[in-house]
Formats: sequence, structure tokens, C-alpha cells
Amino acid sequence: MTMNTMTRALFAAYAYLPGGWRRNVLLEWDATGTLQTVAADLPRAPEGAMRASGPLIPGMPDLHSHAFQRAMAGLTEYRANPTDSFWSWRDLMYRFAARITPDDLGAIARWLYVEMLKAGYTSVCEFHYVHHAQDGQHYANRAELAQRVVDAASETGIGMTMLPVLYQYSGFGALPPRGDQRRFINTPEQLLALIDTLRSARPEHGALRYGVAPHSLRAVSHASLTALLEGLDVMSPGAPVHIHIAEQTAEVEACLATENARPVQWLLDRFDVNERWCLVHATHVDTQETEAIAKSGAVAGLCLTTEANLGDGIFPAHDYLGAGGAFGVGSDSHIGIDWRAELRLLEYGQRLVRRERNVLASPQTPYVADRLFDAALVGGARATGRATGVLAAGARADWIVLDPAHADLAGQSPQTWLSSIVFCERGETPVLDVYTGGERVVAQRRHRDEERLYADYRKVLARLLADA
Repeated sequence: MTMNTMTRALFAAYAYLPGGWRRNVLLEWDATGTLQTVAADLPRAPEGAMRASGPLIPGMPDLHSHAFQRAMAGLTEYRANPTDSFWSWRDLMYRFAARITPDDLGAIARWLYVEMLKAGYTSVCEFHYVHHAQDGQHYANRAELAQRVVDAASETGIGMTMLPVLYQYSGFGALPPRGDQRRFINTPEQLLALIDTLRSARPEHGALRYGVAPHSLRAVSHASLTALLEGLDVMSPGAPVHIHIAEQTAEVEACLATENARPVQWLLDRFDVNERWCLVHATHVDTQETEAIAKSGAVAGLCLTTEANLGDGIFPAHDYLGAGGAFGVGSDSHIGIDWRAELRLLEYGQRLVRRERNVLASPQTPYVADRLFDAALVGGARATGRATGVLAAGARADWIVLDPAHADLAGQSPQTWLSSIVFCERGETPVLDVYTGGERVVAQRRHRDEERLYADYRKVLARLLADA
């Protein structure tokens, strides 16, 4: 096989394709960044094809991110409240959010996305709820802050699903919003107008998709959620819908007290929850809810490092996967930015609860890292609403090149490569290069604009901390 010198192609000695590792794999993609050919078991590298410097695996989607929270990571690790919990952390987070300007948010998001790419996240679902100026007034461009985040993704090279958040109330029963929530508040009509503005200014393409995120059941009503979904389906039928659900026991108790139903049960009883939905932090679910989410086709959005950091609880992953449930992982508050840590902690939580090992393996896939990696790719891609998370024709040309000389890979066979990179925690990252849309955005562990974007981030962080 001879390649035209203009053909976009990469040859890898090993690549992780649907079904597992294959040898001598050729990837070809077009000018839009879409894979056209994925061929395995070739006798030799075609003439003119670039050669990968290590084994290839699909890039991981990050299905839940609050970009601005990257700048406060590590600043709340002290006990300022005798009953320190998610709710006391939230008060600190609100005070931090109140100070961020559009320029700040752009710089924070750009650096965050550099970090994500270096970790091997090639897509991000941005659950974006800081919409307005610091006094709560709308910007002249109502999509000002969301647009800064979309532009940050474009500049750094990460794929994005932008999810503007509907936030109306401070609690169940349509309680009025608090003063420190003023930057978040919209009606369904205002939020749909914001999305329409975004779609006009930054149209969708292979690396960009729009959806919506009702923040949580405590922040919307049945009527407003209905209006939001109906308006979205006029604008973009089938677009992704993400929602925080059952993250805290207090949230479940409040829903029971006001709605006479648990949050997941309430949602499933009233809306057509299906594959377009991502239920983020579905931590506190009973057996019936666990089975119902799995049956619905919705994706459970699990953010293990954040959920551990906030003391949320442990998701019933063993029962959920046993019921055929879909899941993906996200970095959420960005206390950690590494999909490997998310998968590791998912398994370790089950080990600690059940006092067993390799809990989330299956008879079909006895290597637990392989099963979790495969599932997180499928569920994460579904949550993005984009064709990603797989090395196959028609998908986005997003992949990770692993370092074959890394201490956790060298000398091992492909059978244990994923096990080693997920469960070994030492030394530098095994992620060597990262491609999105067929473009190499990380080379030899460095992002193409790393120095400049880190300097911008440091300036913003210095100002925010000086004002604290």
C-alpha cells in the first residue's frame, strides 16, 4: 500500500480497537478530523504514513467539568466548620465564583484544558452555570462567559459539549435563590436564548456540541424543566441533557419531604429519561433506582475524585454494572484531573465496601481495568453527544499515544497494559502524545501552548488569591 503524501495517516504497532489490542494498525482521517479508515494486521507500514511512537488507545471523554473550580482546587482542605461537608464547601465555592471575571474564566479554562489533554482527556462536557456579571446583571452578550469557555476549548484543541445550566431556585419547593447565587439565575426562556446566541456565534461542528443542564431538581421545577426540554427539542432534537442528581443524602431527604419521592424516582416517573441523559453523581440510589437507570440507557456520570473529596458517598457500581448500566467519568471540581485515577477509585471504593478484589471485572472481561476503560469510553462518548471514544471509521480522530518505555509498560504484554496504567501510581504519566481531530496537541508530554497558557493562569490565580 502506498500513501499519497497529502493523506493524513498514522501507523501504530499496537492500537486498542473495539474488541481489544490489535497489531500493525493504520489510521486515516480527513480534513474535518474524522477517521475514514482503521485497518489492522497490515503486513507493513504504508509508504508515507507517520509512525506512532507507542501504543494507541482512544482518548477519554471527561463528562463533567466546572472549569472555574480549577482555580480553587486545594484551597478548601481545612476544617473551618465543625460539621464540614459538601454544603460548607459549596459556600466557599460560591464566594470564589463571585470574583471571577470573563478574562479570568478564559485563562482558567485554557489551562484546565491543557491539563486535561495532557492526562488523555480529549473531550469535555462543560456544566457551565456562572452566566452573569458579578452583580447578577446580564452581560451585553448574554453568552459572554459560556463563549469564553467554548473559545478556550477551541484554542487548546479539546473537543467540547457545552451545557449551559438552568438554575432558578435555592431548594425544593421553588425557594427563592440566595444572594450568592445571583450569577447563576435564568428562566428557561433566558437560557434557551443564551444557547441560541452561542449557536449563532460559535456554530456546532465535529469538535463542538451544545446541550443543556438543569442544575438539579432542587434548582428547577417540573414546569421549568418541561419548558427547557421542549424548547431544546425545537432547537436541537436529541441534544444531551445532564443533571446533578442524588449527590447528597440531604438532597434525597429534602426531595422526599417536598415531593414524596426520591430524586431519581421522581425524574424517571415524569420524564422520558433515555440515552441522551447523563445523571451526574447518582450516588444515593436504592436498588429499584439503580436498576431503573440501567434500563433507561441514561449514563451515570461518576466523578470519583471529587465525590471522595466532598464526602459524597459511594455509588453502587457493582449492582449497576451487573444490571447493564452505562457510566462515564468526569473531573468535576478538578481536585484531580486524570481518568486513570477516576477508574482506580471506582474499583477501590467497591473493594473497600465488599472486601474483595477485582470487583468490577466480569466473566467476559476478567481484567477489571479493561472493562472499566471500555465502559467509560462508551458512556462518556454517549454523554458528549459526539462521535468519539473509539478508534473506528466515522468517529473523531482522538487518541492517546502511550510511552512504550514507561516503567509500568516496559516488558509487559498488551494484555496487562491497561491494568498497569490504571492501577500503578508512580512516576511520570504514561501519556506521551495526544491527538484530537487528527492534530497532535500534546507532544512528548508537552502541550503546544503550555508555557504561555500557564503564565496566563498564574497571573489570574495570583490576583484571585490576593483578593481573597
